[in-house]
Amino acid sequence: MDAPSELGDFLKSRRAALRPEDVGITPHPTRRRVSGLRREELAMLAGVSITHYTRLELGRALSASDSVLDAIARTLRLTDDETAHLKDLARRTATTTRSTTPRAEQADASARQLLAAMSEVPALVLDRRNDVLAWNRLGHALLAAHLPADSPETPGTRPNVTRMLFLDDRYRALYTDWHDEAQLAVASLRLIAGRHPDDRRLTELVGQLTVQCDEFASRWARHPVRTCTSGVKRLRHPSVGTMDLSFENLVIPGSSGQRLIAYTAEPGSPSEAALRLLGSTAVPGVESTAVTA
Repeated sequence: MDAPSELGDFLKSRRAALRPEDVGITPHPTRRRVSGLRREELAMLAGVSITHYTRLELGRALSASDSVLDAIARTLRLTDDETAHLKDLARRTATTTRSTTPRAEQADASARQLLAAMSEVPALVLDRRNDVLAWNRLGHALLAAHLPADSPETPGTRPNVTRMLFLDDRYRALYTDWHDEAQLAVASLRLIAGRHPDDRRLTELVGQLTVQCDEFASRWARHPVRTCTSGVKRLRHPSVGTMDLSFENLVIPGSSGQRLIAYTAEPGSPSEAALRLLGSTAVPGVESTAVTA
């Protein structure tokens, strides 16, 4: 993930998404060579010199002030997440980073204790790459009963929920709105990759998915950027059927990006009944077994 090319590709993708009419420019009757905004049009609207903007898009600008980046973001109509991503990429371009392989992370004792206490709530702890560091009994039964319950304990066998979403058919089949889930997963990963350009394991994950899954590669090339901390997921579980579950994505303080995700069902709903049924079939200490649909 080369910083200058990532920055240039991101800017070009957002320029291409805007038509001149969208920003009050009357297109010249002669044929345009680009479908979106030209560089000079964007520079003019943002109040930036065309030379400076071109150098920024080519990855040759060694620095760009926040005011310049904010002006470009406003002109491109970027969301807050996209604006933050633009600034992350611009800072990467201005500095030299060296790829490193971080030590394998572990969920700390307090996080594991919290997971164990949430006996009626499916929950798991993920690192910033979406590796599963720990899950409770119900979290395992809900999301990955076809995998050994202790698989998060060994770094080499840890499930990664993004990898599973694209490469594991059984995990993929859980999501009734798989395309929306896939888009959000790629957009979230883009945001994290922009913040941690020197994370070799993250780079390797993106490389693996790009090579092994055309669906991932095509979505990644469109540079979606978005974060999501809560919402509702509709899951089609092979043992207990369809459930609508609310989720909360909580960052664990002082953990370099680890977060706890918990799922709950509306009280009195069929989803709550299905979740309780799932809990009754997941025997503590025994690997859960999914029933083939």
